[in-house]
Amino acid sequence: MNSEKKYRIEIAKQLGCSEKDVFLFWKGRVALFTALKALGVSEGDEVVLQAFTCVVVPNAIIYTGATPIYADVRTDSYNMSLESVKAKVTSKTKVVIIQNTFGLSSEVEEIVAFCKSKAIFCIEDCTHGFGGTYNGKSNGSLADFAFYSTQWNKPFSTGVGGILRVNNDAFLDEIESLNKHAVKPSSKEGLVLNVLIAARRHLLNDATYWVLIRLYRKLTAMKLVVGSSDPEEIEAPKLPKLFLKKSAPVQCSTGVQALDKLPGVIELRKRNALLIDHFLRSNEKQFVPDEFKENHSFLIYPILVKNRSDFMLKAENNGLPLGDWFISPIHPVKENFEQWQLMPNDFPNALYLSKHILNIPLDKNNAQRYLAFMKENLDQVL
Repeated sequence: MNSEKKYRIEIAKQLGCSEKDVFLFWKGRVALFTALKALGVSEGDEVVLQAFTCVVVPNAIIYTGATPIYADVRTDSYNMSLESVKAKVTSKTKVVIIQNTFGLSSEVEEIVAFCKSKAIFCIEDCTHGFGGTYNGKSNGSLADFAFYSTQWNKPFSTGVGGILRVNNDAFLDEIESLNKHAVKPSSKEGLVLNVLIAARRHLLNDATYWVLIRLYRKLTAMKLVVGSSDPEEIEAPKLPKLFLKKSAPVQCSTGVQALDKLPGVIELRKRNALLIDHFLRSNEKQFVPDEFKENHSFLIYPILVKNRSDFMLKAENNGLPLGDWFISPIHPVKENFEQWQLMPNDFPNALYLSKHILNIPLDKNNAQRYLAFMKENLDQVL
């Protein structure tokens, strides 16, 4: 059995679906693009998504010729609500993308039911949520499609990587056809990715985090390594050459090993999340409401701070890694939003969150260090 087939089988086991419904791609955004193409999304169509997302999501929409229509999010769930979706749907709406932000799924059943009543397709953005559940079902099981990411700091990592889950069998043949036309990663891409995975495994720790993350971003900008986002994707929504790309063997072999450890990692994240949650609640700071905890796999724990740059600098000086999802309503874009047909001021909740949010990693036994750090800087935590 080759590594790709074994990887697909293991993914299917984790998701509770059939191997035939699982497709592998170079990145998660490629999986989304493939789903949109299979649905026939094109010029004149509208796709509803939330403002407070990664720029690669509207990029994939624009690549098809369709128009992204943004909905604001709730500040407690970091996800758009059914009501915000209803306000954005028109006769041109073909797809709604339901995001699982930071591992939290909310109002998925309600949004899917509403879309079905309007003959609108749904895609679950589970790039933060592989391995988690929503009302007892695996994340990504309710919509027509779901896509997942296995990039750095996602539920499990293969360096970069994407998974497409097909729940609507009517589109399996079209997905198969698109997949056959996808290109294979070059030998150089596979080699560079292999080196990066090894470097992360052996060199990355709390002490080296900030140095290595800056180096990685610099090398990505110089196009010397495989980046989470290519510079062109952030500059403008223009379809890159050879975008429709399959997975590489190193992604499959790495993924099989990582999946074996995933259940334990998810349990660790949830334990750490509860410690941070208790601290925030006890100090009357914003925490994840109890109503969401059952459906939250806690990829990270989001906190809000008064001055993000100052807080991050203090964390760096204390040797504590912090994430910055999402510093923008379409992370990490900071200007020229009109290229993505977004007016940030129209989405006050997304704008507020993107000015104040930081993410605490939960996959190590170091939660007490973060609690001590937040206690020392409690006046900066919102």
